[in-house]
Amino acid sequence: MHLTLHLTRACNLRCDYCYAPPQDGAPMSFAIGRQALELGSRLNSGSCGIVFFGGEPLLCKGLIRDLVACGHELERYRAGRFHFKVTTNGMLLDEEFLEFALREEVFVALSFDGTQAAHDAHRRTAGGAGTFETLLPRLRLLLSARPYSSVMIVVNPDTAAHLTESVEFLLEEGARYLILSLNHAAPWTEYEKLAQRYVAWTRAGRKFYLSPFEVKLSSHINRHCYHKDRCELGRRQLSVDPAGCSTRVCNLSKAARPAVGASGTSPREWTRRRGSGSTRNRSKRNPSAVSAPCGCAATTPAAA
Repeated sequence: MHLTLHLTRACNLRCDYCYAPPQDGAPMSFAIGRQALELGSRLNSGSCGIVFFGGEPLLCKGLIRDLVACGHELERYRAGRFHFKVTTNGMLLDEEFLEFALREEVFVALSFDGTQAAHDAHRRTAGGAGTFETLLPRLRLLLSARPYSSVMIVVNPDTAAHLTESVEFLLEEGARYLILSLNHAAPWTEYEKLAQRYVAWTRAGRKFYLSPFEVKLSSHINRHCYHKDRCELGRRQLSVDPAGCSTRVCNLSKAARPAVGASGTSPREWTRRRGSGSTRNRSKRNPSAVSAPCGCAATTPAAA
């Protein structure tokens, strides 16, 4: 089981490719965070991964400390164990937080797009300034403490030409674990050209396998069972927003969602529904359920 806790919708950067731009609103309360941890403990008796996310989670350092302590407290009284991770833009990363992360075994992942040209093209402050020079010392600080920390690179069409140089740069800086993500919302002209060729080759009867397209087609054709290879109807992944609303699917539904702590569904009720499988069939009788592209159903017993 993995829980992603969106501690806040606020962010101290304005990355123009962000799929969840900053919003106003109160951060997650400790009470909601604790109920989310209790939910993870109930749903999984082994290992439960907790990801602190945002917005920018390090805007809530105190809450992170409190929830990590809460997780260790729950470990002492129940079977299973929590594994904590923070995904950050790095602007608030400092020695004090790193010492805490090392001591409490909190894994830190940092977003950094590579060379200055690639990084500053999109990862900017609210005033429009680049962040490369501010973040490079923080990247070095993190890698000196934990060389295998994840460094996440977002590749945009205009930065793709810098990709090899960016990877080489990060490896030279001491990074050992790189995660590349394409900005799928961007206009990838090469991708569109390849898609047109794919159609032409297929119509011509050529036999070949090209994973980006084959996977999408298989997901569409086998929509009623293909999701088992993805998020398993949310049975192994939950995402909890600052208000305590939980998305049991791929974070794709904008419909109202079950609530953790604030209102709606309690951890005990979540456990009962999961065991009985009632969430699996709710889309058939709930007119406000939404089908995600992977075939999952997003249920809506409480307003978000």
